[in-house]
Amino acid sequence: MPEPLKLYGAKGSGSVAVEAALTLLGRPYVIIAEAPTWTQAGREAVRPVNPMEQLPVLITPQGEVMTESAAILLWLGDLDPQAGLAPPPDHPDRAAYLRWMVFVPAAIYAMYYLLDDPARMAHGDAAQDELRERALERIKFCWKVMEAQVDPAPFVFGAQLSLLDVYLTVVSRWNPRRRWFSDACPKLASVARRVDALPELHALWAERMPFEPGWDG
Repeated sequence: MPEPLKLYGAKGSGSVAVEAALTLLGRPYVIIAEAPTWTQAGREAVRPVNPMEQLPVLITPQGEVMTESAAILLWLGDLDPQAGLAPPPDHPDRAAYLRWMVFVPAAIYAMYYLLDDPARMAHGDAAQDELRERALERIKFCWKVMEAQVDPAPFVFGAQLSLLDVYLTVVSRWNPRRRWFSDACPKLASVARRVDALPELHALWAERMPFEPGWDG
């Protein structure tokens, strides 16, 4: 059995996408630090391995440190091509897969740095409120851009589940939350609901991103 991968993560954070990918791939892993980086203790826990103080952080069996959720997911998808969770390099969907796997963190995920703590970039309540509002509007705009350019059947790339489906499912759980997402992006929301319902992930969702009252906004 392969040596477990080591992961710095937190319930409800971006690490859940990596945890879901590892679960689907059947790759053993251990959470070596529960490090919610929205707390001081969490930032201190992750700082030695990622000076950006962000999750997730994956430690390979060779001791290599990997950060950036998209990079980790891309690596995992290519690590086990037989699982079919990533179009191979010569597949017609490969270019679109890479595009959207980078689009989600670059255009959407990055906005939570501002949305979650606008004091990082602006001083004063008025400026911070405006920054938070603009970050949220940017997130909405970017989801709509993606919605307009995909045609799930039933997943983004047809019948085959990919790690892009997993990624957008996790990120769509955050603000502006699933109620808005379902109304504004029904095609993407249909994908997310299918991934929510995967039997292989039921236990993970229950533990790491539970469907608690009010989760959908």
